[in-house]
Amino acid sequence: MKLDVIKLDGGKAGSVDLGEEIFGLEPRADLLHRVVRWQRNKAQQGTHKVKTRSETSYSTKKIYRQKGTGGARHGDRNAPIFRKGGIYKGPTPRSHAHDLPKKVRQLGLKHALSAKVKAGELVVIDTAAGDGKTKTLAKQIKDLGWKRALIIDGAQVDADFAKAAANIDGLDVLPSMGANVYDILKRDTLVITKAGVEALEARLK
Repeated sequence: MKLDVIKLDGGKAGSVDLGEEIFGLEPRADLLHRVVRWQRNKAQQGTHKVKTRSETSYSTKKIYRQKGTGGARHGDRNAPIFRKGGIYKGPTPRSHAHDLPKKVRQLGLKHALSAKVKAGELVVIDTAAGDGKTKTLAKQIKDLGWKRALIIDGAQVDADFAKAAANIDGLDVLPSMGANVYDILKRDTLVITKAGVEALEARLK
């Protein structure tokens, strides 16, 4: 599959061959859903916590005598039935992460890339380099019509380019090893450098 390569100033820079086994698959929503769910659950902090009846601050004195009141039998006010008492079976700190086979994660990334190609939202650029000025890069992005874009570079991201992109709203820059399904699907436009294409094909083959 051939795709035109452009420069950041909008000029043409030849074409590139994209591997059908990575960029030409029929996207599967179930695979993408599984990988995104795995990513988001792994990123969830899981620091939610409530106090049980042994942790609430209240007197442990028996509130009234056991018999003869005509009411229910109670010990202290920390019981879950009372206001400001402990919470029964509430959330405790835990990890929300679950396992997902490496092959499924790799396949999910291939399907995410293929989905962008099929939707016409994949752009290949020559290089991601600049003078480190946000104003210059912002004008180039605006001229190209990118509003919410993810730029994937090769093994390393150019320091000046990353500095210029840092303050542009809706623009993310990642090295090829940082490419992931959630970030790819979240953005309207996926931009990959030629070095990024080579690195992704080497990673996913």
